[in-house]
Amino acid sequence: MSGKKGMKHCSSVIIDDIIKLKSEGKTNKEIVELFGLANIKTVKNIVQLYNQKQRALAAGISPKRRGRTAKGYQITEDEKDNEIKRLKMENELLRSFLQLGGRR
Repeated sequence: MSGKKGMKHCSSVIIDDIIKLKSEGKTNKEIVELFGLANIKTVKNIVQLYNQKQRALAAGISPKRRGRTAKGYQITEDEKDNEIKRLKMENELLRSFLQLGGRR
């Protein structure tokens, strides 16, 4: 597990509960007090990551697999398409950056 020494990790059940309470209108401070978390930043980070994932799903980008791939794993067409989209976006960004920098 990654993180700093002594850092506590939230289980997926707690994360789901935090997201549910946040959607019901609870404040970050109330959620921290309810779960006994260390600080408000924990809740902010959980909500921010959840929102990023939701925006990516709405844009049609499926979440990437994490960790080392299994032996003999075959990449699906959907994953190939997403990789191509991502690389095209990176190329456009780099080209525009170089253009603004006056290199091209």
